Amino acid sequence: MNNRENSNNENKTIKDQQLEEFRVHDDGKEMTTNQGLKVSEDEHSLKAGERGPTLMEDFHFREKMTHFDHERIPERVVHARGFGAHGYFQVYESMGQYTKAKFLQDPSVQTPVFVRFSTVAGSRGSADTVRDVRGFSTKFYTEEGNYDLVGNNMPVFFIQDAIKFPDFIHAVKPEPHNEIPQAQSAHDTFYDFLVNNTESTHMVLWTMSDRALPRSFRMMEGFGVHTFRFVNDEGIAHFVKFHWKPVLGVHSLVWDETQKLAGKDPDFNRRDLWDSIENGNYPEYELGVQMIKEEEEYSFDFDILDPTKLWPEELIPVRIIGKMTLNRNTDNFFAETEQVAFHPGHVVPGIDFSNDPLLQGRLFSYTDTQLTRLGGPNFHEIPINRPIVPVHNNQRDGMHRMTINPGQASYHKSGIANNYPRPVPAEQGGYEHYTEKVEGRKVRQRSESFKDHYSQASLFWNSMSDVEKQHIVSGFQFELSKVQRKEIRQQVVDTLANVDGDLATRVSEGIGTIAPENKGAASTQSSPALSMMNTIKSPSTRKVAVLVADGYQDAELSAVLETLMKSGVQAEVVSPKLGFVTSDGLGRLEVKHSLLGADSVLFDAVLIAGGRESVNNLLKESKTIDFVKEAYQHFKPIGALDAGAELLPKTEGAGIVVSQDNEDITKFSNNFVNAIAEHRHWSRTV
Repeated sequence: MNNRENSNNENKTIKDQQLEEFRVHDDGKEMTTNQGLKVSEDEHSLKAGERGPTLMEDFHFREKMTHFDHERIPERVVHARGFGAHGYFQVYESMGQYTKAKFLQDPSVQTPVFVRFSTVAGSRGSADTVRDVRGFSTKFYTEEGNYDLVGNNMPVFFIQDAIKFPDFIHAVKPEPHNEIPQAQSAHDTFYDFLVNNTESTHMVLWTMSDRALPRSFRMMEGFGVHTFRFVNDEGIAHFVKFHWKPVLGVHSLVWDETQKLAGKDPDFNRRDLWDSIENGNYPEYELGVQMIKEEEEYSFDFDILDPTKLWPEELIPVRIIGKMTLNRNTDNFFAETEQVAFHPGHVVPGIDFSNDPLLQGRLFSYTDTQLTRLGGPNFHEIPINRPIVPVHNNQRDGMHRMTINPGQASYHKSGIANNYPRPVPAEQGGYEHYTEKVEGRKVRQRSESFKDHYSQASLFWNSMSDVEKQHIVSGFQFELSKVQRKEIRQQVVDTLANVDGDLATRVSEGIGTIAPENKGAASTQSSPALSMMNTIKSPSTRKVAVLVADGYQDAELSAVLETLMKSGVQAEVVSPKLGFVTSDGLGRLEVKHSLLGADSVLFDAVLIAGGRESVNNLLKESKTIDFVKEAYQHFKPIGALDAGAELLPKTEGAGIVVSQDNEDITKFSNNFVNAIAEHRHWSRTV
């Protein structure tokens, strides 16, 4: 039994046990057709003579080819490229004061979950590291049915009303006349939409920030985006927003790095998640909630139902209530990740909706889209979508129906069936909608309180560090350099001037537009919680490339590698060729990557081994210098042992750790670990 099988057996949940019924293990089994007929030959079609035509009676060929021709299903219109994993959630303490949701009551209960991360704009075959929003959707398999928390890695969205969603997606997708560009917002139609629909301004600042370039799915926040309701047993409700806080902190890549990764390893984020779980480094996220009493709905200078607005954490603190751990990879990508169907309308007692007009539209759209993608109304019967509780109702038939319902009656009320299945009263666990009083005239309008499109965009800008601000400016300049129409570029700058005059002026300097006269700002407020500079910093699970060749100094390198391992850092040997490298003594290391197949963008840090012979061998390879230089330009920590410093662009500066003759190797090792924990060293001059 391999490590993965051991890990999977240790992490079985009730959902895993349910899925086992549908797993088919082919090891040691005889080949059959889909009808169970044993197959005697699978290499050659049935022909009239060795060189003759294939015969139509070859039912095995026809079955095999027909199934192959229909293996693909329509990809998602948005969030097409995704990756998923299994795990569990545990609440820290009972939330009964606020909600009657059963999975939020007992800290001893582990609720099975399936999580799908995704990009939004690109197709299923696009790269992981594009500049984009990331989807963060969680399916809780609770004792009261499935609950789906369908969110993103940003707390706001581009539009306020769901009726605008087709317009927005049409604008951000590849332009229809030439299907260009793929998985990018850097084109005319997206920015034309922005300047004509300025409610998007706040969200566009988020997508130009480092939040759109996550280092890992394990290192990004998740948000429910919308305002929901908690409802307790007494019927008392609180407005609530949901947050996922990664235990490893929130960290990003740099723009140049993401572009190179799209070519070097387009599966970078997928591979990172898969490998981490396979290695037992289980991703963890704490669930937090912001709550507002119903009577406080109108107490703020923003509308709490507006999905283009966030609730500042300094104003409405996030209460951490539980933790999710992802501890098992999928057995089959298509059967699980591709066929999983999320829907914000999948709720349990104690969780209800608000009148957020974007949320209200999503409650229709998510079910509707599954009908085409998954072939009809029975997608809930696909194993990954099945709840762990029994399902009883009078819904029947349809494409791919799997349930066999005996009996004569399939309606309610029914004397023949004695009125079974029967509705369940709320006090016995039946879902009951919150009894909100609603009144008003039928109108196609938005509230006046939704019309402020710039104050929170300004708040976000004010909350950024100088480095983060420069990244936002550079993001806009890159994107707008791809916009062909000069008038759209100018309109974007004019729109940004409503947010902050300095932001607009700095963007304007790089794209050939007229800087605005307005130098003011829409808001002077800030929220330190929005800056990634204030996140958790840890060396745990960071990947370090160890550049080494024959003749390295064994004692020093072994000591450093031991410290890295104890700190949770993953060191991988990179050398001119695969095989083993030998030291100046009796030591040797197995090479995981050749210089030809590796690149600094695949790692968080670089360690250069000491030893005159090793350094000379590395210097013979021109790519070695490029490897180190690129890591330096991407602000990554670099450690060099003794002669290894000769490969550095500079021997001093932020994040550069060099060991000198007779220096305590423990001190060097600890300093290098601390540099790794910092993630990037932005004060470095490159």
